[in-house]
Amino acid sequence: MLNVYVTSSERKSGKSYISAGLAATMQSLGYSTSYYKPIQTAGIDINGFAQSPDVTFIKSVDPYINAHFTYLFRSEFDPLISSEIENKQIDLDYIFNEYKRISSISETTIIDGDGGIMSPIAPSYTNVDLIKKLSIPVLIVTTPSINAVNSTLLTINAAQERGVDIRGVIVNNIPEKCSKTLLTSIPRVIEEYTNVKVLGLVSKLSSKLTPEDLIISILNGIDIESIFKVKIEKLDMN
Repeated sequence: MLNVYVTSSERKSGKSYISAGLAATMQSLGYSTSYYKPIQTAGIDINGFAQSPDVTFIKSVDPYINAHFTYLFRSEFDPLISSEIENKQIDLDYIFNEYKRISSISETTIIDGDGGIMSPIAPSYTNVDLIKKLSIPVLIVTTPSINAVNSTLLTINAAQERGVDIRGVIVNNIPEKCSKTLLTSIPRVIEEYTNVKVLGLVSKLSSKLTPEDLIISILNGIDIESIFKVKIEKLDMN
């Protein structure tokens, strides 16, 4: 199975765009793909019904991707706090069983985590505990922000202390006029202070991007084969 759990070192990193891009790209390369959002905070209302904005976005990119969520909260706080505010308990076994079901029907499953790796999702239980239970590798999304290096190193250390397999780091949401020195320095420092590779640099994407734009951005900016540890013949033909 070519599965990966996408997390971020900070909010507003564009993690869900990367998740959607990976899902759409793998689907376009011929791998049956599922997208799973175990917990969605900051839910939106569409025609009077609560909807997952991330699943809605996935479906707008590629309606043939199997896209699912389990828990939906309107609150924007971390999952545990959101569940307490809305008085809805999160059943971790249910999430685990849903993941097994969803991943069993696809060659690739992208899990889009909500919050950072240490965000609590249940009493005495964080995202990293869920990752351990699922036995799934992690991809970390960060940005070229002031706190990028510190937050990314903290995320890496927290994952490694718990024996999580980290596939790599993606630097996302890079503005058009971002300093070339900054774009060189952030990956270099992350790799110097850890044994984790930076596998991609992705420019800030337009809110009006087409599915084709998203896939091209992923293919041009990210080392797909290293994320999934698979040789993709179609990439060698390009």
